[in-house]
Amino acid sequence: MDWMDLLHHYKLTSIFLAAIIARIIVFIINKTVHNFFLKTDFIEERIEQTIESMIRSLTKYTATLCFIFFAISQYVSNFGRILAGAGILGVILGFGAQSIIKDILSGIFLIYEKQLHKGDFITINNTFNGTVVDIGLRFLKIREWTGKVLTISNGEIKQIHNYNIEEMRVIERIVVSYRENPERVFEILEIACEKINVLHEACLKLDLANCPIEPFQVYGMTTINSGYRGIEYTVTGLVDDTLYWDAAKEARRIIAQTLFDYEIKLAEDTMLVKPVDDVFLKEGK
Repeated sequence: MDWMDLLHHYKLTSIFLAAIIARIIVFIINKTVHNFFLKTDFIEERIEQTIESMIRSLTKYTATLCFIFFAISQYVSNFGRILAGAGILGVILGFGAQSIIKDILSGIFLIYEKQLHKGDFITINNTFNGTVVDIGLRFLKIREWTGKVLTISNGEIKQIHNYNIEEMRVIERIVVSYRENPERVFEILEIACEKINVLHEACLKLDLANCPIEPFQVYGMTTINSGYRGIEYTVTGLVDDTLYWDAAKEARRIIAQTLFDYEIKLAEDTMLVKPVDDVFLKEGK
């Protein structure tokens, strides 16, 4: 019994040492990858963060799986042969781990097909909006506007709207009252576009010659009878994806201020009330 207790104690010590070694190896790999990307700049920063997040997730899962196999092998003799010949067990585990395999494969394809990167603002399944904070083999984490972190398995992601794929188009629709002269409205909106292009030139998307691809401009009159309220005009501008939200906010502010300065009235909700004869009064009731 003393010999069995000593052997049992030795195995526990080996397992404990294996856990420490696995932890150290994971730390060294993650630290090496992080330092490597800090010293290089041949890849875009968002892509570097995405690759680093995936490697961190991969090393964690690999180290955990290896540690579990090692711990089992300490108490099961010929564990290698059993593991290699466990065809039936593999099939059973395969059926049970379908969701896990689906999540892992979906995560790999998300990265390989460059559908998103760490730091992108995305919409998932037309339901969840937020900034990608972590991409793992099984789960994707996004931080919503409120600050909450949403974790969703990669296999549940059916549709992604990515607002950070190199370029974004700011589209602002302005509904103006019918009483305003359309020609004058066009002139005022063009003045607003010039202000945006001058004050926020850094937000515009540039071509290889460092010229704006599509500066802010009046796209045109898009709807004559918008909701029975007024005439709709549209202003567009192609901006850098990383500056989209700032550009959109500033564009709205400048457009609104310019319309106010030139006393252009926007459309308002109106309700027409027509007099109706009271049938009951006519009948003397």
